Amino acid sequence: QVQLVESGGGSVQAGGSLRLSCAASRSFYCMAWFRQAPGKEREAVASITGDGTLTGPDNYADHVRGRFTISRGKAENTMYLQMMSLKTEDTAMYYCAATSPSCLSGLRAPHEYKYWGQGTQVTVSS
Repeated sequence: QVQLVESGGGSVQAGGSLRLSCAASRSFYCMAWFRQAPGKEREAVASITGDGTLTGPDNYADHVRGRFTISRGKAENTMYLQMMSLKTEDTAMYYCAATSPSCLSGLRAPHEYKYWGQGTQVTVSS
């Protein structure tokens, strides 16, 4: 049974940083971070394929590009999201997602990912 477990969420003041981690029970070529704020739809934040060497601007949502960095661990069953210069509007539940065997490049819609974690809450206060 595939499991994705997120960690690293918490409360931080605006301008602060957090690093989210996702540990999967097996490696996936395609992984991504999504977030969902109360009353809003789930949205893609960043995506990564393979070892991450092809990650570029198109792998980030406009409102996080330049502030967030997605990366892999040494094993392709781990993924990270370094979040810097956090804003109050970044407050949301953040989800790790993965799919196999392949995926299209760039940010994809939630339905394109088969596996999901339970989420980790990020709260940014002013």
